[in-house]
Amino acid sequence: MFRFYRYFLDGKPAYLVRHYWWAYLWPKSVWFFDHQPIINAILFGQYKKLMNATLARLKQAPLDRVLQLTCVYGSLTPHLIRQVHPQALHITDVAEVQLELAASKVEAGQQLCATRMNAESLAYKSNSFSTVVLFFLLHEMPAEARRNTLAECMRVIRDGGVLLVTEYGKLPKHHWLYRFVPMRWLTTKLEPFLESFWHEDVEALLNELGAAYEKEVSITAHKDIFSAFYRVTEFTISKKAD
Repeated sequence: MFRFYRYFLDGKPAYLVRHYWWAYLWPKSVWFFDHQPIINAILFGQYKKLMNATLARLKQAPLDRVLQLTCVYGSLTPHLIRQVHPQALHITDVAEVQLELAASKVEAGQQLCATRMNAESLAYKSNSFSTVVLFFLLHEMPAEARRNTLAECMRVIRDGGVLLVTEYGKLPKHHWLYRFVPMRWLTTKLEPFLESFWHEDVEALLNELGAAYEKEVSITAHKDIFSAFYRVTEFTISKKAD
């Protein structure tokens, strides 16, 4: 039987189309979800805290060439553009509709360099960015795609650069949202790859993947939000010690 999601394939990752077409690819849903009250409700009222914590860490990061890896709903992208100005913010996403939405938020005099790419296979040169921002991307990927994406991050971020990750925290066994079974069922139903991400050691994975590029990471800042249900982590990339 033909499944509706196949209308959205067009070179996009199969997991993205199958599980998230309704949230990121259908133009009507893109319009619906890009409203602040909706975004805030999805993040249990924590969107502003998460965005502000991300922007606060970005102020300490090198800003000469910044990449936002995949688009996001809300006002994060306009804030990033303002923060890196007068340099251009680079942004890439596999979905044209998301790139168009991001471009619509650019104000006069600002620069946004938008390109369509798969985060698992970027066309950028190695060591081409000072900072890469991942905002709620990794938990929406199956393990292999997550691994490929983080490998690409280690490749394109230069020595001394920063990877800024805003995501779910570690497995929240004691958080009320996790302990409340109906809510946990709903969350993992809507986010089918979250369970595996909860068990992922991102720092260890980055160091494993970075070895291929003679790089390693260290956590230079970490902020828990909403009783550690979410977290903002700053990884600094450096040349791997002999």
